[in-house]
Amino acid sequence: MKKYLIGLGMLLSVAFLSACANGNSDNQAKTENGKIEAIATFYPMYEFTKEVIGDEGNVSLLISAGTEPHDYEPSAKDIAKISDADVFVYNSEEMETWVDQIEENIDEKKTTLIEASDGIDLLTATSDGHDEEDEDHEDHDHSHDKDPHVWTDPVMAITEVNEIKAELSEKYPAKKAQFEKNAAAYIKKLTALDQEYQAAFSTAKNKTFVVQHAAFGYLAHQYGLTQESISGISPDQEPSASRLAELKHFVEEHGTKVIYFEENANSKVAETLAKETGVKMSVLNPLESLTQKQMDDGETYISVMQQNLKALKESIH
Repeated sequence: MKKYLIGLGMLLSVAFLSACANGNSDNQAKTENGKIEAIATFYPMYEFTKEVIGDEGNVSLLISAGTEPHDYEPSAKDIAKISDADVFVYNSEEMETWVDQIEENIDEKKTTLIEASDGIDLLTATSDGHDEEDEDHEDHDHSHDKDPHVWTDPVMAITEVNEIKAELSEKYPAKKAQFEKNAAAYIKKLTALDQEYQAAFSTAKNKTFVVQHAAFGYLAHQYGLTQESISGISPDQEPSASRLAELKHFVEEHGTKVIYFEENANSKVAETLAKETGVKMSVLNPLESLTQKQMDDGETYISVMQQNLKALKESIH
């Protein structure tokens, strides 16, 4: 019902707000001085798009800093902003579940929609955080969802950057060479990041880590690690009592040294598990958003992923 009402509200108000935005001479979201105006949903999509576009345009962040994107629902004003942009970049309908509600309100001849994860075979995540490539399993004890967190794997991040580059090049062929140059420079940094992760984990004996929510399945899959999560693919999913008991046993049996939590999500359950097992806590950032302070301080996808690598080394050795 909530989704229905939100969708209805969008349909009733987006046309009006979009028209107002287009009619306001002070609101010039369309290309100024030939520059592309792009809008991206949450932080990794913002950085990936900004790195590809470079000086050829301006990129704005739709979901404000510090906001949990799993819980976000766009307002009619937000949809008007998207409608008035040249390019709208999002990760996937599995992450931005509301995208299908706005597609009918967007003139795709005017605003190009780019799904950064297009072409990536999304893993299927069980309720305990394990990711599976084979969808034809018969495990009826767990609920299953597609895992949208592809950006936490540097290799998948490269794939998303290439998808953004390809779509932008198709829309703006005159700028293709610049997009390719920008993307290549950024991908070089992402490749170096991937090599850092490979070097850190290639000879590790203990390859299991415990996290607050199952946001690191692609990273685990890429580097031969195993993610054990307290919650499912959404941080607001509450674990069952049996799952908590199972995790407590797991931590004690495997001599787990660290339980990872997130600064932008409720860490109460992780704190309880850490207290009961006598294990310390450390931050592992899923990069679903950065705080305004982090952005002001110059933190980036790459710098935060390097911090994550340092934190993971406490568990994986």
